[in-house]
Formats: sequence, C-alpha cells, structure tokens
Amino acid sequence: SKSLTREVKVIRPYLIFKVLGFDWKNCGPPDAPAVLKTLTMSPDPISIPGDLTASASGSTAVELGAPLSLNVTLEKEVAGFWVKVPCLDEVGSCHYKDACDILSQLIPPGQDCPEPLHTYGLPCHCPFKAGSYTLPQSIFYLPNIDLPYWLTNGDYRVQGVLGSQGKELGCLKVTLSIHSD
Repeated sequence: SKSLTREVKVIRPYLIFKVLGFDWKNCGPPDAPAVLKTLTMSPDPISIPGDLTASASGSTAVELGAPLSLNVTLEKEVAGFWVKVPCLDEVGSCHYKDACDILSQLIPPGQDCPEPLHTYGLPCHCPFKAGSYTLPQSIFYLPNIDLPYWLTNGDYRVQGVLGSQGKELGCLKVTLSIHSD
C-alpha cells in the first residue's frame, strides 16, 4: 500500500499590538540645546500593524553629529511599582554609544531618507545641522514587529537622553501602554 504524506504548513499568526495613552514631555534643563516642540499621533489606540498619523516639530541649537550617545531607561509598572527593564539584545534600558551609527545601519548612507522625510527634506543621517525641523501631518504604515517576549501587556515609561562629549543635549520622556489582542 502507498503511504500518503501531507505537507502541513504552520502559519505563525502574529499579534496585533495596540499602543494606548501615548504621552511625552521634554525632561532636560530649560536651556537644553535639542528639544521636541510638538508631537501629535493618532489614532489612540495605535494599532501595530496599522496606519499612524503623526506630526512633529523640534529644534537643535547645536549640530548633532557623531558620536551621539543615547541613554535609554525603560521602566514597566509591576504591582504598582516602576521596575527598570534591563538591556537585553539592545532593547530595554540601554546605553548606545553612537545613535548616528544606528541610523546608518537602518538607512545606509547614500540612500534616500524614507518617506515622508524625503518629501519634506528632513534628514535621517548625522550630522543634523543646528536649526528647526518640522514634519507636517503625515501617514506612516507601522508593519508587524516581533516584540521581545518580555515586552508584554502593561504600562511603560521610557526616558531617552541624548549626549555628546559628556554634555546632555536633550531629554525626552514617553509614557504608553501596550496591549495585544
């Protein structure tokens, strides 16, 4: 007798994540050279994958060039307490020696900046010249992403401090909630 074999394809379903209650504020000194002036995002909740509408403006009083350090502190609320999430696989509370290098890995130098940055003449590589930058209301598609298993449902706060040659250039604090369907 013939044995029949069937090919079974396992389709790994992906989760749809929702980001709720996104809020932000500058946390550097009043005279910090780099500041975010406005940032709006909709809808609330933001679905990943899905479309995001965003606009932003900011300025820097100094050129932002390599090496541009970025210190990220990620905290998750656990039983009413804020717990610092360690740096695992370059995600979490990490120190990045050069954010310019990370940008170059994401968008190779010589390659056009992705839309809508390209349309509005906004840079995506260092150095960022001193001046003001504005992104008018634009729609971005957020693709499916594999979040680390430990970045699960919950309330988070993230602080990013940008620095160069030992000086703090800017600080941004973000709060958000992540929920998966």
